[in-house]
Amino acid sequence: MNRSAGSLSTERYLTQIGVRPSPRATCPFDPGYDPATLEGHMEQSGHLLGTVKISMACWMVAAEEATRRKVEAVTRLGIPAVAGGGPFEIAFAQGALPAYLDLCADVGLTRIECAEGFTELNLTPEDVVRDAGRRGLEVEYELGEKHAGRFSDDETEELIATGERWLSAGAVRLVIEARESAEDVGLFSAPGEFDSRQADRLVEAFGLERLLFEAPDKASQFALIDHYGPDVQLGNVRLEEILRVEIYRRGLHSDAFRRENLRPRAPASGEN
Repeated sequence: MNRSAGSLSTERYLTQIGVRPSPRATCPFDPGYDPATLEGHMEQSGHLLGTVKISMACWMVAAEEATRRKVEAVTRLGIPAVAGGGPFEIAFAQGALPAYLDLCADVGLTRIECAEGFTELNLTPEDVVRDAGRRGLEVEYELGEKHAGRFSDDETEELIATGERWLSAGAVRLVIEARESAEDVGLFSAPGEFDSRQADRLVEAFGLERLLFEAPDKASQFALIDHYGPDVQLGNVRLEEILRVEIYRRGLHSDAFRRENLRPRAPASGEN
């Protein structure tokens, strides 16, 4: 039997025990799963998600109908479907950026991630945002190089200047690089050990709502939520880890329940 969100037993119970609503700040990526698997996760967790990144470059070599089916599974829920930054860089390096943008729009993607993680871009942010916009595509920009190690003070200053240029040009969000390891890259020296001082400089410059922190493993996810609270946007979360991240955000995980900034609110007076 279909039930409206307001009549769901689980939602009523969570409200009763003081659990905050989801901030829709988890932004997972599909690493190349089959369409049925992605569809299942969208059915289970789509109401919790901010965006979904479609698989690095895997979507280009999969059967095209499968790719279209996966993109549709995301966008029909009103969730932006994002192409990762690696394919953008390769397209530019190979002199095929217009064809890449055409392809993204054709398969139904709604946003592209731009990056200079392993190539150097000689187009202006305004050029990229304009050309993407003509095809109905939004743009987000990834800050940090994939092989450059952790951020230093000087590098963070440069990243802030770069981020300001992209946001001024019309990018909708900035992504903080962490690769697939969250170790010795960007804000992380080791899994779960992140440089909160550099992270705070980025948040002070841009605001938490315009930053997506890549957090590919449990340690990095929990460290960022511990520090910034439930509203921090986390990217590169694996599909099968969405619900674990969500229960941590909402204080339903044993470790989160002990933290003042995550623990559910006290029940209303007179409620058991």
